[in-house]
Amino acid sequence: MTEAPVPDPTEQERRAAEQLFGERLPLAEGFVRHLCTTGIDHGLLGPREVPRMWSRHVLNCAVLAPELPEGGDVADVGSGAGLPGLALAIARPDVRMSLIEPMERRVDWLSEVVADLGLDNVDIIRGRAEDVTDEVMADVVTARAVSALKKLVPLTAPLLADDGQLLLIKGRSAAEEIETAAKAIRRFKLRAPAVELLGEDLLEEPTTVVRIRRVPASDS
Repeated sequence: MTEAPVPDPTEQERRAAEQLFGERLPLAEGFVRHLCTTGIDHGLLGPREVPRMWSRHVLNCAVLAPELPEGGDVADVGSGAGLPGLALAIARPDVRMSLIEPMERRVDWLSEVVADLGLDNVDIIRGRAEDVTDEVMADVVTARAVSALKKLVPLTAPLLADDGQLLLIKGRSAAEEIETAAKAIRRFKLRAPAVELLGEDLLEEPTTVVRIRRVPASDS
């Protein structure tokens, strides 16, 4: 196992973590330990990410937690290192989280982390998003660092329930990606996307999210 020290959160990061994770903060700390050790051993993240594991990765994802519907079903496409899926499952124990990941070694790692942390609201599905549309129907579908919106919308939209929404973590190119994804957005009967900044009052660098709601069948 990697012997790199697990970083302590800064004062600002700890305040954000306490607000987002509440009494489950020890589980978030355990997740960070896995990311900094076994996650690096499995090649899910590079060792240079260790000093910014809280800010750039875990908290960057956890700020989506308040946006999830109470008791909802959430699917995370291309879960990889559990970002944002495991961060959200820890912050919101009331939601049912499905982690969709095609690569065996990543599925094995996710399974180890879920078992070690005792997360009982997580299902891990090994497969590609386009192959699991018959078994997943989510209120919210999330993704981070998977692909550009033009390719991501066709992967995620078919997993949505009738009144569901996509919450896709993006960077500065979000607006440009929306333009190139216009045809796909129309094809899957989605509403106009909104670019939102989450965590402005918590994080030094807020998270850019593209929110796209599905048009309910009754409205189409």
